[in-house]
Amino acid sequence: MSSSQEQPERQPSGRQAAARERAADEPVVTTTSAERYVMGGGRASRLAIKEGDLFLYTNELGQVPGTENSVLGLYYRDTRYLSRHELTIAGRQPVLLSASADRGYSATVELTNLEARTADGRTLPQASVHVRRTRFVSDRLYELLRVQNYHQLAVELVIDLHFDADFADLFEVRGSRRRRRGSRLAPRIADSALTLSYLGLDEVTRQTIIHFHDRPESIKQGRARYRLRLPAGGRAVIRYDVQVVGPGAPGEAGGEFNARLGALRHEHERWESEATGIFTDNDQLNRALRRGQDDLRLLSTVIDGDRVPLSGLPWFVAPFGREMTFVGLETLLLDLRWAQSAVSFLGRRQGTVDNTFREEQPGKIMHELRRGELAAVRAVPHTPYYGSVDATALWLLLVAELAVWTGDLDGFEMRAAAVDAALGWIDGPGDPDGDGFVEYERRSRVGLRNQGWRDSYDAVVHDDGAPAEGPIALAETQGYVYYAKRRLAAVYGQLGDVERAERLAQSATRLKRSFNERFWMEDEGFYAMALDGQKRQVRSVSSTIGHALWSRIVAEEHIPDVVHRLMAPDMFTGWGIRTLSKDTRFYNPVSFYNGSVWPFDTALIANGLKKHGYVQEAGRLAWGLVEAATAHEYSRLPEMFCGFTRQAVDRPVSFPMACSPDANSAAALFLVLQSMLGIYAQAEENIVYVHNPVLPRWLGEVTLSNLRVGRTTMRLRFRREGAQTSFSVLDKQGPGRIVVVE
Repeated sequence: MSSSQEQPERQPSGRQAAARERAADEPVVTTTSAERYVMGGGRASRLAIKEGDLFLYTNELGQVPGTENSVLGLYYRDTRYLSRHELTIAGRQPVLLSASADRGYSATVELTNLEARTADGRTLPQASVHVRRTRFVSDRLYELLRVQNYHQLAVELVIDLHFDADFADLFEVRGSRRRRRGSRLAPRIADSALTLSYLGLDEVTRQTIIHFHDRPESIKQGRARYRLRLPAGGRAVIRYDVQVVGPGAPGEAGGEFNARLGALRHEHERWESEATGIFTDNDQLNRALRRGQDDLRLLSTVIDGDRVPLSGLPWFVAPFGREMTFVGLETLLLDLRWAQSAVSFLGRRQGTVDNTFREEQPGKIMHELRRGELAAVRAVPHTPYYGSVDATALWLLLVAELAVWTGDLDGFEMRAAAVDAALGWIDGPGDPDGDGFVEYERRSRVGLRNQGWRDSYDAVVHDDGAPAEGPIALAETQGYVYYAKRRLAAVYGQLGDVERAERLAQSATRLKRSFNERFWMEDEGFYAMALDGQKRQVRSVSSTIGHALWSRIVAEEHIPDVVHRLMAPDMFTGWGIRTLSKDTRFYNPVSFYNGSVWPFDTALIANGLKKHGYVQEAGRLAWGLVEAATAHEYSRLPEMFCGFTRQAVDRPVSFPMACSPDANSAAALFLVLQSMLGIYAQAEENIVYVHNPVLPRWLGEVTLSNLRVGRTTMRLRFRREGAQTSFSVLDKQGPGRIVVVE
């Protein structure tokens, strides 16, 4: 249990209570992903760097201009600590030469000048000065400027750095309006440092401190001015760092630029060295896999001793229950630490009381946790918020898979009470009408209308366009529940608890029977997306039925029809599966859930296809994702992209407000690779199963090193020769046996 569960909530002081009461009157609402459109307009080039809870989001010049309604800035735990961070050369905006944030935690921006007047009154021709901005984030933001004069004459040059901090809560940045805010305090200048401060309604003072290691000529009104006298060919260096001061912020650290950057690089390398090493003979796949692994580490942070993945940058740099569990399930082959941290983190925050505002119920797994000012004064319910219908079943599934892959049945038994509570929620409050299906309906006035992974207001609609009214039973959620109960039954069987194993297995069997009776649409040859509150089918043709295929809740006789429809032109774009059929009346390829492509969604479907023997179809989806990654910057799969057909465009069309990097997308190809190789575990019995490994024609060889299952570490090689895929054991340390299953 978490400390918040172990200890009673501390009663606020009179001033704090008054602040909370004022804040609670504000029209702050839970913002869904679809509402991101209002937050920043179209997709311009962005540079994002992150480490831990600190991230910097800038335009392609590395600038944060400080314009109204901008989403750019330096953020820490849902608060913007810099709303302006801008450099000018001789009073003018620089010109971009190149920019890269390939490493994720650091960025380099190459700039030059426009024609301008220098401080000594001369004309400085354009492209006479080169400025290299090198920056990274760790405990704070570090920046080093190298200014080089390529003019044939000496110049006296003014470099200005402009800083400001609005200390906006991320919900404000995302579009929520507030009637009341805290107070911005007067800036302070002392010892070559500029301090910007804000006293919040939570009575916490947050500060941004810019430390100038090279003293500027002056610091006035948030502007630090450097007057550089550079001979022809001369160079100058300007160094500074930006420290955030607030709840949980790192204390005094700092240090020399190169030493700190080197230490950060070594920490990333050390983390990755403990994961499974994956190498293939396909360079495109290698780059995409490496990027995914890097992005998972980049997006993570340490909370209460667990390194957990946060959802996506910039909108969702926060812990999300559903996303954590999906990352854990996608990366069993790569790195069991993601599954372990998700199970632990979410278990400690499992619901214990009935709270309508937060939609918390005993046994339920959280949806989203926020740590900014609005959360602190309870103006938003994310402390944490529990409005997720599927996180509980997915957590149970991950608990079972972790036991299977690690063989740690003692650890599983230690979670027995939490597992019982989660199952109690599924069979109790999660099924309010007792019909055997897990359903949702918004309880909180500021909660989400839709509470599956498709969470926008228009994500669950009937085929005539009318929104489905709750309580809503989603098809994929029933699949998750079925899968979780079936896997838990197997674990309890290993523990010798035959009665519980049989009870769970029988419950899963009943659910599968009911699902296929109530959700199947005979005229469509497909399953309904959901059942609404009147138990009517929501007949929209959706990709989420691929999740049902993955969970094996689909009846055997319907599998061919489901596969055929998923791979049909109205669903498969050539790069992935559309969230909604192109033939649907309200299809829109430039929408969040009504026709776009989500890589993790397609990866689950590819895994499900392979499970059921549809090898060629799974290979087509896999290659589509690899090519989609290659077409995006840094070979990075974004959260989602537009659902245009491949024949119509020669590359995936980026979606303007998608998170990139995104944790679920970063993990997607590891699940696809696991299904290709057919690797499954039974660690308690020291068995690694290799079931029907099939490498597609674009992949000739895969080598896994440092693959850990239970107490065994192994090195395996898979090789395709013609239409056949063979594998060999190159090395094995430990008691594990490798069993080939035809």
